Amino acid sequence: MLTAKEIRQGYIEFFQNQEHAFVPSSRVVPEDDPTLLFTNAGMNQFKDIFLDVVNPDSKRAVNSQKCIRVSGKHNDLEEVGKDTYHHTFFEMLGNWSFGDYFKDEAIAWAWQLLTDVWKMDGDKLWATVFGGDTADGVPPDVEAESLWVKNSGIPKERVLRCGRKDNFWEMGDTGPCGPCSEIHMDLGPDRCDKPDMLHTCRVNGECGRFIELWNLVFIQYNRDEKGKLHDLPARHVDTGAGLERIVAVMQNKTSNYDTDLFMPLIDKLAELSGRTYTGKLSNDTDNAFRVIADHVRTLSFSIADGALPGNEGRSYVLRRILRRATRFGLILDLHEPFIHKLVPTLVDMMVDIFPEIKDRAARVANVIEAEETSFGNTLDRGIEIFESDIKALQTAGQSEIPGDTAFRLYDTFGFPLDLTQLMAEERGLTVDTAGFDALMEQQRDKARAAQKNVIYEADALGDLLPQTDDIAKYLATSHQAKIVGYVNGDNYVTEGTLPAKMKIGVVLDQTCAYGESGGQVGDTGYLYAGNEAFVIENTQRIGDTVIHYGQADSDALVIGDSVTVTVDALRRSDILRNHTATHLLQWALQQILGQHAHQEGSLVHPDYLRFDFTQPKALKPQQIADVEQLVRDRIYSCLPVCYTTMPIEEGRKLGAMAFFSEKYGDQVRVVAIGADSPNDLTPAFSREFCGGTHVANTEQIGSFKIVREESVATGVRRITALTGRALNESLYQQTVQLDQLSGLLKTTPDQLENRVHSLLEDNRKLKKKLKKGADSDLKAVAEKLLSEAETAGDAKIIVGEMPAASVEMIRGQIDWFRQKAKTCAMALASKTEEGKVLLFAAVTDDLIKSKGLKAGDIVKEIAPIVGGGGGGKPKLAQAGGKNLEKIPDALATAKELIHSKLK
Repeated sequence: MLTAKEIRQGYIEFFQNQEHAFVPSSRVVPEDDPTLLFTNAGMNQFKDIFLDVVNPDSKRAVNSQKCIRVSGKHNDLEEVGKDTYHHTFFEMLGNWSFGDYFKDEAIAWAWQLLTDVWKMDGDKLWATVFGGDTADGVPPDVEAESLWVKNSGIPKERVLRCGRKDNFWEMGDTGPCGPCSEIHMDLGPDRCDKPDMLHTCRVNGECGRFIELWNLVFIQYNRDEKGKLHDLPARHVDTGAGLERIVAVMQNKTSNYDTDLFMPLIDKLAELSGRTYTGKLSNDTDNAFRVIADHVRTLSFSIADGALPGNEGRSYVLRRILRRATRFGLILDLHEPFIHKLVPTLVDMMVDIFPEIKDRAARVANVIEAEETSFGNTLDRGIEIFESDIKALQTAGQSEIPGDTAFRLYDTFGFPLDLTQLMAEERGLTVDTAGFDALMEQQRDKARAAQKNVIYEADALGDLLPQTDDIAKYLATSHQAKIVGYVNGDNYVTEGTLPAKMKIGVVLDQTCAYGESGGQVGDTGYLYAGNEAFVIENTQRIGDTVIHYGQADSDALVIGDSVTVTVDALRRSDILRNHTATHLLQWALQQILGQHAHQEGSLVHPDYLRFDFTQPKALKPQQIADVEQLVRDRIYSCLPVCYTTMPIEEGRKLGAMAFFSEKYGDQVRVVAIGADSPNDLTPAFSREFCGGTHVANTEQIGSFKIVREESVATGVRRITALTGRALNESLYQQTVQLDQLSGLLKTTPDQLENRVHSLLEDNRKLKKKLKKGADSDLKAVAEKLLSEAETAGDAKIIVGEMPAASVEMIRGQIDWFRQKAKTCAMALASKTEEGKVLLFAAVTDDLIKSKGLKAGDIVKEIAPIVGGGGGGKPKLAQAGGKNLEKIPDALATAKELIHSKLK
């Protein structure tokens, strides 16, 4: 029996033998297609070829593409685990012809691979072709129909004509399109999952007996804006075969999950949970195995390719998937973070075909673990609220969870809608999704109003602007240039007069100003045209164009005139220092934390540098000190900084680091620290792809200090640091503050630390003395309440008011009551120094189990009486309020409630 690895490789090698070039899978996070959340088909990376925007490197291609389908019309999330063949992540085997071969070869090779190479039973294979569409005036695809009979020997009655839904492919409302020919396999009547009298098993009949294996798309038309089809001058082939389904057939499995693409994950999950996987579809435990095995693949590859869980777009989709997997983990009694423990198993399975998963395995595991931990902190509380809401609904005889309730669970506790639906389904309830969607849309509207998306405007403008020759930007601070155009708003102006006092962008044929890109801010400075000066307030890059933004004080700037570009040299020097220090920082972080500390973003500003990197936990003070020391050592070593341009593959072989989400061309600029010559960068200890500006020697940085370390996203930390002038100014201000504090505390700066320690010790002793008095008061009242407590059977009912004290102190007394009374229920009240009410309820475990009495229920009942609210777990709950005079009423109600439960 062939393994999945052998089947995948066999497919690739078969088409390589047919002169197809192997093309590695593109990322599942699309690099330059804002219309897609995730790559969902093998053709995505070849879209520009089909649109005739770029020419292919080879007219024939083959690959195995990583795909995710969890959004839009391709959304299989809800089906995952319930059947044998739906997945959120899957591999699409594909072969392509870009204006080369067409239907004859595509059909012949498909049949040859399936039957001659893989030895599938040809008698079980069926083919479908496009049956025509009178609305478009497209006839049936008789060419493909006859080629199936000719090239395969399939009898004509097993070549079916089907409609547009199944057998006509379109990229969008307009653009390339064409008929499809699908290959299906008859798995036998016992595989039908709809064995009722009204159902007839057939191809495209929506039952499990017939399964689609391969889709051959023949792109031969172009649909114009009026909807009319025209023949394309070059015809293309785009095919897609789901590896998971192919492997299941080849390994004679009734489920994709029973193949070696999933079983190692399921076996590891069984080891972690102590549960056994049986493969049954109707079994909740088996369903949980399948869902988690599927979801860890989606999470791992998407995070490895640059996505992170969050609250918007694809980030929210990932968060939903992770939390959904966590929820299914509860079915397997996995209550602690566990998904990240499956990542090493996945890496071992996939590293041969997708090596990037190994390179970023630590990052993937760290991000998943951090997200699991974060969700775990709110999961119990959210489930408690959910249970309370369900109880109220059922008491009211309702069977649908309102949209605002579902939205509150999402907005407050991070429950994705499908997680609420899953939990509701287990209780036989539905969810008002329309109400949820309406509230979600309101939230999105607010977000849209807060931040306008200008990506498309920038892209459109970039197509209109001329390329700027800005080679001089790396060193020069002034340059002669000619004005070639203006940018006024969203328009590119090449002629005409611009009024004075207008905000514009000036486009030059060449410039020494650095346009904002790659995290480094743009330069400021002046354009001099004769006696007139144009103040450059910002410099940005759009496409290959550098635009100098500012305000024209007069109409003296005329297209075609020569101008002198002068950059603010002092500001540029500050930027140089911070940019080179950023490279040193990334190197130092990897030395101290490990190779998983990859860049996730940066900002190089004249006043500071900011660096985001993958790291699951906050850095310890000693780690920060070690990073600082490494950077300063390299600064004081006076090391040369040089750069050179080389082919991207040469740069990768050299070990140069790249910003993962950055898109690079064939030629890259490599900046190296520690190499004496740009002709030999091997001695350098830091090598990065970078187009920014840098110092010539590390000694120019001066020094380096980290001023802040914080979290910015799940598994991503941020460091803010200072160098040069900004650091000197910061140190001067701290010295001034140190002198002021020394004067205030009547000591010298060198004795300030000892003076503060002395004050803290005095304060600690005073607090201890006060606490001792408060403890004495609490203990006396507690003993009195216990001695006067009423009983119900063996249980003590402890109800009363405690002296003003901290929450921790009162909880300590609650523990004392439990130890003394053994079996008890209590309701306590206290007043804060601010004049507020504190309510506490506690119940011992035996009463929770035998009587169903819960502390949270007590608090919810009595908190409104004092004008407050709160909650908690069955053993201990807490609430606050504002009506002090209502404390006796609240305690009386609590006593009555406890008595009624303990009868």
